[in-house]
Amino acid sequence: STAFVSDYHHALQSRRNTISSFYIPPSSMQGGKPIPTIVINGNILQNGGAVQEMFESQMPLTRYDTQSIDCHILNPQYAPEGVSHSRSAASTMTILVVVSGAVRFSDDRNDPERQFSETFVLVPNQDRGPRGQRPKDFLIQSQNFRIVV
Repeated sequence: STAFVSDYHHALQSRRNTISSFYIPPSSMQGGKPIPTIVINGNILQNGGAVQEMFESQMPLTRYDTQSIDCHILNPQYAPEGVSHSRSAASTMTILVVVSGAVRFSDDRNDPERQFSETFVLVPNQDRGPRGQRPKDFLIQSQNFRIVV
């Protein structure tokens, strides 16, 4: 989870064209609820592409300082319909990740930092990706980001 958060925050800072690749593809859960579920400061975003668009067109340069990461296994045997169960236990679990830290919406070190809290539900990446390219092990199914101070 530490590596995932580090990679994700790095993408928000300097690789914004890759942000959408951190999210599961849009779909629906049983009962019709759309996923991924993304809420940023109370604003609901439809998918990873919308997050990427927001950061590319509306957000100033950001700098994240992660101060704590806590994670818990939610479901040790996550497997969507039609997916083989033959993968290792570590690659089939759903993980809850709670992050806190500070973010600066500027490259100027003299500008103030704002404290944030962020919660992710990560699920195994079912897409093994293009040959020769290492895919992400986990993708965001649910995210809630909030500036707290």
